[in-house]
Amino acid sequence: MGGFFGVASENDCVTDVFFGTDYHSHLGTRRGGMTAYSDTLGFQRCIHSIENSPFRTKFEKDAVSMKGKLCIGCISDTDPQPILVRSKLGVYAICTVGIINNAEELADELFEYGCDNFEVMSSGAINSGSLIGALIAQKESFAEGIKYAQDKINGTVTLIILTKNEIIASRDKKGRLPIVVGKRDDGYCLSLEDFAFQKLGYDTFKELKPGEIVRITSKGCETLAEGRDEMKICSFLWTYYGYPNAVYENVNVEVMRTRNGEILAENDINAGRLPDVDYICGIPDSGVPHAIGYANRSGIPFARPFIKYTPTWPRSFMPQTQEMRNHVAKMKLIPVHELIEGKKLLFVDDSIVRGTQMRETVEFLYANGAKEVHMRSACPPIMYGCRYLNFSSSKSELELIARQIINENEGAEGVKYIQEYSNSATERGKFLRDEICRRLNLTTLEFQTLEGTVRAIGLPEDKLCTYCWNGKG
Repeated sequence: MGGFFGVASENDCVTDVFFGTDYHSHLGTRRGGMTAYSDTLGFQRCIHSIENSPFRTKFEKDAVSMKGKLCIGCISDTDPQPILVRSKLGVYAICTVGIINNAEELADELFEYGCDNFEVMSSGAINSGSLIGALIAQKESFAEGIKYAQDKINGTVTLIILTKNEIIASRDKKGRLPIVVGKRDDGYCLSLEDFAFQKLGYDTFKELKPGEIVRITSKGCETLAEGRDEMKICSFLWTYYGYPNAVYENVNVEVMRTRNGEILAENDINAGRLPDVDYICGIPDSGVPHAIGYANRSGIPFARPFIKYTPTWPRSFMPQTQEMRNHVAKMKLIPVHELIEGKKLLFVDDSIVRGTQMRETVEFLYANGAKEVHMRSACPPIMYGCRYLNFSSSKSELELIARQIINENEGAEGVKYIQEYSNSATERGKFLRDEICRRLNLTTLEFQTLEGTVRAIGLPEDKLCTYCWNGKG
């Protein structure tokens, strides 16, 4: 996915942006970037790969050498960012988060309008910032251009722009991602994660509405385009992506996950399927609070039968090759034998996507003497690859374990019955769970319901994007 952080200040703010951007590292693993502007040095930009080293270690020297009272930084899972753009609106740096599903069509249209070229990545794909910059340039102001770009794009565009005088930001028109404005005595900041600026002494000033466009300087925050009340914020921000301290639409991530686990346990209790196990456990890291909630409600003790060793490899998917990623994933899981051998364990994970890592985790537990391994997913079965934020993005939806099983059982016709497969009370739902249990060697399996997820978040369902689960975005 990705995230960004920007500051407009009376003082040099590069250090603030360095730390604020670093606090978005959980949102992406490929590239990081910073751009600052000062009257003496002009625009200064640096971009580094963060696939094998975290943002902080790659940008420590840059944070010392760069200067400016205006600065933005980003974590990107896709394009190198920020990119510098020169257009009729002036020179500026831009960072974007989201996905453009119709990039080729838009590029062809812009070629016809006289746009000669775009910045591309090594894969040949057009850099999204370059494409969005060209769309913005079709209008006479940043606000008009941003609205035009967001209307033309099929997908999601949340962005931040740094000029010589200001920082402009826009939340995507459906509000799938948040943007929060922070305020301090010497200026303002913009962030996707509100906790990222709290340690820097900023207080929350406002949360942007969907489609809202704002301009910040050291003197104030001005709304350039009003937002709208209609919203489809990503539910996975709470289930998986968000950091525990983050708050979206006044709902804290850790609180939601704990409440979600409690509801998951209630569902099992009410259905008479609460298993007789020794411990409730969470798949680290995001599954742990879901599991704590389950343990609190069920009365079964919480335990950590294996620990992730993260000081040197914080994420198993950072290495370049799949072979190395698999090896690192195994090396990270260190068992606590006394809590595994001969024990019946129930694990809660944030989600089940392809099932590959879960299969390896279950094998690891049995190899260390587990008697039974039960699994609960903190969200419904994932049925669709994300069209909006690249979560669970796949070359084919048949890479998703639930869709594989449906397709093998009923072929292309099976998509008509996705709602039944999601429901454990139906024959198709029971078949899906039994088949996943067989493939992953689980004793039992159950998923959180869509109703349970919505209840745990606490916002109306029509305000949430649930596309991954039911195709409604």
